[in-house]
Amino acid sequence: MTDVKRLYLMQVGYIAERNTPFVCYLVQLNDGRNVLIDTGLPDVAQPPPGVTMPTMTPSKNVVEQLASIGIQPSDIQFLITTHFDGDHAGRLDAFKNAEFIVQRTHFENAQHNPRFERTKNQWSNPDLHFRMLDGDTELFPGLRVIETSGHAKGHQSVLVTLPNTGLVILTIDAVPTQDALVLDRQMRPVDDNLEELIASTRKIMDVIEREHAALVVFGHDGNQWATLKKLPEFYD
Repeated sequence: MTDVKRLYLMQVGYIAERNTPFVCYLVQLNDGRNVLIDTGLPDVAQPPPGVTMPTMTPSKNVVEQLASIGIQPSDIQFLITTHFDGDHAGRLDAFKNAEFIVQRTHFENAQHNPRFERTKNQWSNPDLHFRMLDGDTELFPGLRVIETSGHAKGHQSVLVTLPNTGLVILTIDAVPTQDALVLDRQMRPVDDNLEELIASTRKIMDVIEREHAALVVFGHDGNQWATLKKLPEFYD
């Protein structure tokens, strides 16, 4: 049985020259509660020092996307924060009423990691309430997170079991594109640890095979993204 009713996919930004979407997700439970997964880009996306970013094509931000289906920030009860990179944690402070769900290792690492300094004003807000997880956790029947370090220490991916579709795996940045779903992967400049990255890739591959996943949504795959349902459409 699953407590999950539907899954929405939202695009909050796009880099055309790299065919790279930036995305968030919304899970709605049968009892009416809402679980947001990541909050996307901030108002002004600042690249890391020394990095020149290509032009970002504007999209509706996560607050605007939710509003288009009648959901306000105060309607979000839970917010799964997969990691604190700027394209995933740019608007955390818009959802102060939610319980934030993060891996303890990620939260602790972020305290002293310069990589997450750009979003520290979001996740270090003392008004936010965090639930710290220690590894793979079932949050509700049909909604699980799995620890998938490698892109970042304590990164987490999300498993959503829908009543009609079946198991949907949201890899987030553990496997950003379909062609990265291989064990002979190479480190990207934005990744943290190759050994952990390969281990997390194997972990996701094992879940796909063992649980017969119906759909695997890769975190930044523009080719796949063009084929998927986006809000206001949904998977159920």
